[in-house]
Amino acid sequence: MAITDWPADERPREKLMQKGVQYLSDAELLAIFLRVGVTGKTAVDLARDLLAQFGSLSNIFNASIKEINAVHGMGESKYCQLQAIFEMSRRALAEEIKHQDALSSPEKVSDYLRLKLSRQEREVFVVLFLDAQNRVQAQETLFEGTLTQTSVYPREVVKRALHHNAASVIFAHNHPSGIAEQSRADELITQALKKALDLVDIRVLDHFIVAGHQTMSFAEQGLL
Repeated sequence: MAITDWPADERPREKLMQKGVQYLSDAELLAIFLRVGVTGKTAVDLARDLLAQFGSLSNIFNASIKEINAVHGMGESKYCQLQAIFEMSRRALAEEIKHQDALSSPEKVSDYLRLKLSRQEREVFVVLFLDAQNRVQAQETLFEGTLTQTSVYPREVVKRALHHNAASVIFAHNHPSGIAEQSRADELITQALKKALDLVDIRVLDHFIVAGHQTMSFAEQGLL
């Protein structure tokens, strides 16, 4: 049965218009993006197949072009659209955290960092530089390492923080291993950076570890 033959309140687009986007399932949201299905399958059926194959919406967005092309009904055009949606989401979050107090919306900062870092295959260390109102003024990827380790230099972090006239900073790095837990090395470098920045009166608000779909906050764990 085609989606057009479904009751109006069960069709994804009509359901969105009548009830709101928050009432749609992952499959229904994905079906609106897909627009059409394939022979013998509606867009919702195809969406459910994709979710079953990849496991989650996030995994679909992170799939390679080869993996997307291998799915009947998908292809390069759909892959490009998926990448565009993902990047628009990341940029929209980046705009939001520039105009809000980071301490009042830590979940948005966490979501942004997860979108920014979850795809990285190598370990990278990112710093967000904030003003006196805790609004993000700039961000930089300061260090890049191997798959398992990166070298972080307090002197360079202090130098960049002073360059941006930052009142505070938020650190973030990814664990390509997929485990969102701090290591002893993570704790030591965080304390070293905190001590270095204390000397120039710049606060460390948080340090996030991103691993796949998960984030871990030093502040929430009482490690700062």
